[in-house]
Amino acid sequence: MIKKLVIANRGEIAIRIIRACREIGIRPVAVFSEADRTSLHVLYADEAYCIGPPPALESYLSIQRIIEVAQQCQADAIHPGYGFLAENAAFARACEENRLIFVGPSSRAIEMMGDKTFARRLMKEAGVPVVQGTERPLESDEEALRLAEEIGYPIIVKAAMGGGGKGMRIVRSREEIASSLRASRSEAGASFGDSSVYIEKYLERPRHIEMQILADSYGHTISLGERECSIQRRHQKLIEESPSPYVDPRLRETMGRAAVKAAEAVNYVNAGTVEFLVDQSGQFYFLEMNTRLQVEHPVTEMVTGIDMVKAQLLIASGEKLELAQDDIRLQGSSIECRIYAEDPDHDFIPSPGTITYLQPPGGPGVRDERGVYQGYEVPTFYDSLISKLVVWGKDRLEAIARMKRALSEYKISGIKTTIPFHQTIMEDEAFVAGDLDTHFIEQRYKGSMIRSGESLKEIALIAAAIDTQERGKQKGAPVDEGGPRYSPWKIAGRGQGFRNRF
Repeated sequence: MIKKLVIANRGEIAIRIIRACREIGIRPVAVFSEADRTSLHVLYADEAYCIGPPPALESYLSIQRIIEVAQQCQADAIHPGYGFLAENAAFARACEENRLIFVGPSSRAIEMMGDKTFARRLMKEAGVPVVQGTERPLESDEEALRLAEEIGYPIIVKAAMGGGGKGMRIVRSREEIASSLRASRSEAGASFGDSSVYIEKYLERPRHIEMQILADSYGHTISLGERECSIQRRHQKLIEESPSPYVDPRLRETMGRAAVKAAEAVNYVNAGTVEFLVDQSGQFYFLEMNTRLQVEHPVTEMVTGIDMVKAQLLIASGEKLELAQDDIRLQGSSIECRIYAEDPDHDFIPSPGTITYLQPPGGPGVRDERGVYQGYEVPTFYDSLISKLVVWGKDRLEAIARMKRALSEYKISGIKTTIPFHQTIMEDEAFVAGDLDTHFIEQRYKGSMIRSGESLKEIALIAAAIDTQERGKQKGAPVDEGGPRYSPWKIAGRGQGFRNRF
């Protein structure tokens, strides 16, 4: 059994892991950069060690420093969380070589699934459906042109060693190929240290549906059902739910079997997620496998009753899965909204700064996975995710109603957040009807939210009042000097288009 665990991450996921450790008697150890000295995960842990300056390359991505901390504090294991080093095969290998338990799959499994073209070949051999495309990195622009003609436009160029939307370019004609390849290779090289790319057929308006799996080291693998992850912007998920409003029991069983096959093909152990695209005819295709815990794992926990992080820790400790596939039943419906420190009125630009007021929501069926507190300064160095708001309801409509209520209670001042964006989506008729695809936001909101007519009236009234007051000042008219003064620019930029209720 693991007795002491180093958490090689920060923010809300580090806190989530700490809590799981406490419930099964594992001592949690935090690491932090100089920018995170006052972070919540540092305050929560039993021990905490500084691993370097604010830039992630010099701290959270420093394999050597994290291994040194684990050895220094005599830890048994390291949990990578998600992001940073979570899918880094070299990190997993360094743990293995230093007799540290890596809470995740083997370095070999990470390598196999991290190479997207190799993974495509492997999935085809395992009988998992794969979108038509190349199975090796492209060698030249000429090869890309020839294959694109064979596959048929539109196609999508992807980074062979990538993920998270980086290095992806949609190509709709022969004339776009050369520039798209250059851009994709450049971004892939900068993001992953490997500029290799491949192409596959681009599916118009697919759903993004993923299957959660758990596998122990005794050859037992099960699927825990699906998550609907189609609400995205720039290929990054914003809202997830389980179960999907589209998936019926038959499709769930079929996709679950395919996910288990995918995991077994690489002798996978621990928690993992197999991602699929589902076209408008209902056919699903392998997209990639995330060899780690997912950001959206709480919605699976809410509908299955299984603590994913505790399961990870127990599997890593050598225990057998006690669950059989027939034991898995999805109860009710769960939705997660990712709360980012971003300004959705201005194309989701980051909004770092000090949180001057924070009132989290509560009540039945509400779970706030938060990594910040009132007075905390959101840094500029890392991902802008500050909280995951998760709700459960007896069905999808109750879950939506509960999420609307929870969002209305969630008060954060001092920074912009995506809370008003989520409020708008929860009232969108297409979302409520479950009519979703990966282009939902860009097609309905053009990448940034469009102000409603009612909100435009509010802004017009504010502007008129400010103009009247300013004209009065210019004429020497008396004005009320007793109350607080607000910049008209701040008033106009407070997200009224999202019905901001703060």
